[in-house]
Amino acid sequence: MRITVERTSCNFEREALIRPFGFKGGYMGEMWQTAARLTGASGEFGLGICTQNVLWSDPRVFASHSESAGNVLMFAVLDWALKRVEGQSFETPIELLERLLPEAYAYAKGVCRRDDLKLTFVLNALVGFDNAAWMLYCREKGYKGFDEMIGAEYRAVLPERHGRVACIPLIAYGIPIEQVRQLARDGYFFLKIKIGSDPEKDGSYEKMLEWDCRRLSAIHEAVGGIETAYTDSGRIAYYLDANGRYDSKDRLRRLLDHAKRIGAFERVVLVEEPFAEEYKVDVSGLGVMVAADESAHSDEHARERIELGYGAIALKPTAKTMSMSLKTAKAARSAGVPCFCADLTVSPILVDWNKNVASRLPALPGLKIGAFETNGDQNYRRWDELMSFHPCAAAQWTRPQRGVFHLDGDFYARSGGILEASEHYGELAR
Repeated sequence: MRITVERTSCNFEREALIRPFGFKGGYMGEMWQTAARLTGASGEFGLGICTQNVLWSDPRVFASHSESAGNVLMFAVLDWALKRVEGQSFETPIELLERLLPEAYAYAKGVCRRDDLKLTFVLNALVGFDNAAWMLYCREKGYKGFDEMIGAEYRAVLPERHGRVACIPLIAYGIPIEQVRQLARDGYFFLKIKIGSDPEKDGSYEKMLEWDCRRLSAIHEAVGGIETAYTDSGRIAYYLDANGRYDSKDRLRRLLDHAKRIGAFERVVLVEEPFAEEYKVDVSGLGVMVAADESAHSDEHARERIELGYGAIALKPTAKTMSMSLKTAKAARSAGVPCFCADLTVSPILVDWNKNVASRLPALPGLKIGAFETNGDQNYRRWDELMSFHPCAAAQWTRPQRGVFHLDGDFYARSGGILEASEHYGELAR
């Protein structure tokens, strides 16, 4: 049975951050939350939300516009896509995204006036669209949960059901060392550390490296002696995220050599996206697991990175759509490469879209339990109010306890609430 989209709508809210959020050499002051509604010919509807992140998805667009203007451009892509599918039918959300994506990409290139626009910019724009399609799909088909939703093909890719999943906090450029120390004391044992700062705002790679070395030293000195039961080493683990800021394999090796000198190298579980995607160098031989994130736009791009020696793939259901993430996870599993879920500083409902995937992925090498990144509570001014918009806001599994989410039968029975429409966002996109 094909599902026909009769009408659509969308809207957005601007969410202020506690402090400027720095990465990729830039800083954001707010994040737009968009809501998309797809209503089928049957009267059933799907509601999806998205956290826009222009700086992450294409920093060149971010740098060439005001922060608000960049968000307007991304929102325009969502609005266009929703209007485009009115009157169209689809069999599955994956088929719908595959059909729409080339046209949406062409439209976005025109709006942004960039023929070399990153595909992640378009995928980020379409997250709410895709999530709405999945909810409509389940309602039309009578599917009650995530496992039924994704079908046998993708259940084989996501075989686990972890009872505990670690919460990975983000250590952005501006996070004080005392706050990092407190996170470790509070039970957070896998720290995502942003590297690649531009301290003098002059583009100097040498100054970047010096800053990164000092930052890693300070963090390791603060938390290196804290013990945990959840890693093979029994110590706090590090996850270095460069967001494509390093210009050469040699410079990255110099950072890793510094990590060796201070005794931190064995703690580094992975290094994520060290180079710009255009720098296609084999990353094997560095002694650490190198992960692809932004450069793995799609399943095809993930295969290319795996051929270049990348040993892990970051899945981002809340940044590159659930549909594309499922396809990417399948490609990585076929190659024997582990996956994990990374955040986009998303709102609470989207945390559970990620959590549904993370809870079913095998644990990363070096860790004893599943893990995924979520840092919204560190960054949004009104996180508690955003949490109240979650259909399952009172459930214990929506909040980590000493750095770990405890996932019980209720979480799996309700699929983290992702197929239940939020009243707040439903009104926003009515």
